[in-house]
Formats: sequence, structure tokens, C-alpha cells
Amino acid sequence: MSTEQNAEQAAARPAEQAAERKGDGPIPHAVIVAGAGAAGLMCARTLADAGVAVLVLEARRRIGGRIRTFRPDDGGPPLELGAQVVHGAASPVHALAGPLDAVPRTADARVVTEGRLAGLAALGHDGRAPWALQHRLATASGALEGSVADWLVTHRLSRAETRATREWFAQHWAVDPARLDARAVAAAHRGDGVGDGEYALPGGLDRLAAGLAAGLDVRLGTPVRSVEWAPGRVQVRTDQGELTARALVVTAPPAVVATGHLKIAGLPAAKSDAAARLPAGDACCLAVTYSRPAPVTRATPTVVFDADGARGFVTSRPGRPQVLVVAKAGAADVVRAAADSPDSVGRLLAPALPWTARAEVRGVTVADWGASPWSLGAFTHAGPGAEAAAASWSAPLGDTLFFAGEATAAGRRLPWLHSALDSGLRAAHDILAAVRP
Repeated sequence: MSTEQNAEQAAARPAEQAAERKGDGPIPHAVIVAGAGAAGLMCARTLADAGVAVLVLEARRRIGGRIRTFRPDDGGPPLELGAQVVHGAASPVHALAGPLDAVPRTADARVVTEGRLAGLAALGHDGRAPWALQHRLATASGALEGSVADWLVTHRLSRAETRATREWFAQHWAVDPARLDARAVAAAHRGDGVGDGEYALPGGLDRLAAGLAAGLDVRLGTPVRSVEWAPGRVQVRTDQGELTARALVVTAPPAVVATGHLKIAGLPAAKSDAAARLPAGDACCLAVTYSRPAPVTRATPTVVFDADGARGFVTSRPGRPQVLVVAKAGAADVVRAAADSPDSVGRLLAPALPWTARAEVRGVTVADWGASPWSLGAFTHAGPGAEAAAASWSAPLGDTLFFAGEATAAGRRLPWLHSALDSGLRAAHDILAAVRP
């Protein structure tokens, strides 16, 4: 049994070891980037390529942030415990790490509803299925008022349809739809602009992080605890000592600042308020290894959506003993409670994947994003006022403090990997305009 914390304390992979630089004393870097996730690495890569001396400080013992790839010991296909896929044919990941593999839409899709495994038809027909309603909201025009839960009420769904559709939205946005703003969700879909399709990076998404980090000065296991700043100078305190720089890029989720895990002195009230209004939705993901492989009954993966709110999405591949569990919102708590015991994990997954009832759980790797102090959730959801809060959060302070991460696009774009990368690029361009004479 391993957890995200244990995994981060383990030895880094070779690509990550190559990115790490030792040393504890102050370094005369022009820019410090707090966080080696997608946004931080994209920002640092852009600055370094422009000739700016940049140092990346990462709290975890690995790079990638909420990108986390699980590689089976038997050399089988990797599983993504963080960002699961690359969204859109126009995602910047294609240029940064391509070529990518298109994710086929021919999976053996099933659903657990009222404790029973059934086909997707059990969730509704004629535009009343959860995915159809999601598409309707994503393409909605005209005024939208209230929450997504309120919007669903206007469609006069049955009790079973309502339960399933609310859970569908919860699994896609990591929060109960009563906390999702219907207008902000529709705006995020309209403003995204990366196109259709889902893609996988052969060999694992952490290859993207490794490529961005190559040659950068990265210190792993070095969380930024507090920041003091004045125009043109920042002082950063870490567990290893203090560092100074001309500018700092904060890529930690706003919730990490709002809860005091990262303290920034002199933060304006509007900025603090914005951080508090941009919470991250809960998520807990598992890579479960069984004593026997999934049966080979067809060539495509089996994907099970749990409409009852206990398991999120469960995926297995024919002929492979590994199972991926991606649980968000309330289902994250259920999966989290089971994760400490192989027997509990086995009992939880058996109704979704009947073949597992005849197998033993041999290993469980846990990525508990909601419990991690450096993420406090999966990603920022489109809650009421998200767009205004994100605009406030992303604004630089005194040409000295800069902010990046998918949260800076909340309410305007979908909170996926491409939004994090674009935010890092934007922050880098803002810095170059500010620090160059």
C-alpha cells in the first residue's frame, strides 16, 4: 500500500533526478517559481529560454504537480492518477510533447445505478442522459441563472435521472452541482478553444513535465512557507533557508494560500478574498493491482460510471491486472475511506467490475489530491463569481508577484492541463515585460 505522500518521499525517477539541483543558500536568481507543476514548469521553461535566471522550488519530492503517472511493475501501460487525458486537438501539449495518441471513444461503457451494474441506457434516452444534458449546458446561449442543480430542475427529470445527472456533473467538476454556477460552466466551455477529442501521451503524461524541466534549476522537497516582498524584491522562506529574487511566480492553488499553507505578507484584501472564492474540488484516485488480469472479452477498455456516488469512474483494460479509479466530489471521500485496506478496496470495486470478486488486491497506489496540503483538491471549479475572482487572483502585484495555474482561468476556460500551461506562458510574458530594461 502506498499513498501520494509516501510516493513523493520515495526516490525520484531518473528524469526528475536530472532536473533537481542541490544547495541551500541564497541564490541570485532573477525569478523564483513556486511549484513545479504544469504552470510552473511552463513559466520557468519560457523564462530560461529567454535568458532569465530562474529557480523552481517544489514542495513534493517529484516534479509534475497534479500530473502523476503510475507505471506498473510488470511494464504494462501507465495509468494517469492526476491529469487523465489531454483535452482538444489544439492543446499546447501537442506541440510540447507530441505526437499524442487519440483516446478511442469505443470503450465498453457501463454504469452502477442503485447498486446494480447496467448498460448506459439505464441512465436515460432522448436527450435526458447525463452526457446529453452536459452538452446542452455547454452549448447553452442566452441568460443562465443559479446553480447547475437549479438548471437541472427546469428539465423535469425523474428522481433517478436527477441523481445520475448530478453525479455526472460532480465527477466532471469535482464538486456538487449545487455549488456550480450554470453561467460560469457554460462560459468555460465556450471560452476554452482547444477543440474536441481526448489524447494520451505515449509513455505517460509525466514525460511532459520531464521535458519542460530538462536543464532547469529545480529544488525538490522545498516547500515555500512564507513570502515577504516589496516592489522589485522578494524574500522566500523555505524549510532549507531563505532565498531572494527580483520576482516570484506563485503557482500553488489559491486554496493553499487561503488556508495559510503558503503565507504571503502584505497580500491585498482583494487578492485574499479572491483566493478564498476559488476552492478546489475534492478528488482521490487509485491504481489498484489485482492478482489476475481482466478477462479478454473485447479489445477496448471497460469504463464504469458509478451513478450512486461511491466510486466515480472505474477503468480496466482487457488482459491487464491494473484498475484505475478516479473519484471526485463526494465519491472521493468514499474511496479515501476504503483506500487504507486492500479488502475494503476489493469490496468497493467488485460491484463495478464483477471479475475482481475472484481476485485478490495485491497493491494500491493512492493519489489523494484533496488531502495533499500542496493541492487541497483536484482543480478549481466554476462556482459563483469564479470569473471575477480568477481575474483578481491572476493580476500581478507591483511587477514583483505573479500568479499562474489553472485557477487563473476559472469561469472563462475549462480547468484542465492546457489552461495551466497557458497560464504559465502568460505569467512568463508578464515577467519578461516587467524585469527587462
